[in-house]
Amino acid sequence: MHQRTNMDWMLKDLAESVPCVRHVIVLSADGLRMAQHGADADTADRLAAACAGLQSLATAVGHEFPHGDGRMRLVVIEMSGGFFYLMAAGARAYLAVLADEGVDAGLMGQQMRDLVARIGEHLSTAPRNGEQVA
Repeated sequence: MHQRTNMDWMLKDLAESVPCVRHVIVLSADGLRMAQHGADADTADRLAAACAGLQSLATAVGHEFPHGDGRMRLVVIEMSGGFFYLMAAGARAYLAVLADEGVDAGLMGQQMRDLVARIGEHLSTAPRNGEQVA
């Protein structure tokens, strides 16, 4: 898949520009891995599936804000050992990063936003048959 190969090298660029990055994954809203860097396929698939659940949970919480549209923009989780970032990256697509404790959070956010801006149209996925657009 030519487009996926192109995304893979762009994800590698993000990983190499921010020290302490372990895995970078692009996933669809339904939890399917679209591209990856730094993770084997099984790890990337597990993370993508978990991200879909997290995105759904964040959207449910977002609907509690009276003046927002409920869409998730960014989730950051700090845990022992490191950080997890999940960012909306186009229609029905998300960018996820797993990073070690020493990561520069400001640099990570900036580089993720820059990547999404550069390749956002490549990260969009069409709804699957029978799905409603969120």
